Amino acid sequence: MTGSPLTCDPHGIPAEEREEHFIRIEQLFGLAVERRELPDGLAFRFPAALLLEVARFVDNERRCCPFLGFAIELPPDEGALTLRLTGPDGVRAFLAAELGGEPLVMNARGP
Repeated sequence: MTGSPLTCDPHGIPAEEREEHFIRIEQLFGLAVERRELPDGLAFRFPAALLLEVARFVDNERRCCPFLGFAIELPPDEGALTLRLTGPDGVRAFLAAELGGEPLVMNARGP
């Protein structure tokens, strides 16, 4: 995958929302029940009840990191939601450094 360089612009997030966004990242990704490596990024599973928090994260993060692709998957019957973060070469290592933590599950084929 090619595209934008791996450069974030925190000023893409309005100043009055920036601190809350970074707090949300720490709290939200601490609640992930699974983390998987994908060929072009990472996938995280969260309880379905966190849908609005995940959507808020995506809304701001796409302004900050335009090189990331986002996909939120919701299975039937209120199963855990999956958030996929994808991008160009090097994005998986970038995301691991930014979001911290060891993978809960590693699987290069994806979830």
